[in-house]
Amino acid sequence: MKMVLTLLGWLLLLQGLGGLLNTVLGWWRWSHDLLLVNLLPFLEGYEVFAAIVIGVLGFVLLAVADSGKSAESGR
Repeated sequence: MKMVLTLLGWLLLLQGLGGLLNTVLGWWRWSHDLLLVNLLPFLEGYEVFAAIVIGVLGFVLLAVADSGKSAESGR
């Protein structure tokens, strides 16, 4: 379970950072179709905020995966 949370955490963190940089700075035009914030039509106009939320969610998943590891070692 820790591996799944870590993998999803990194994926969402990279999606959030990539979406934020691409939306704000206009970098990586080739990655437009790879970013989650550009694939969901209901996020149109809110790409910056959605990218921040996705990045924070990825960070939270990484923290949860790491806390599970420390909780298991404390037993």
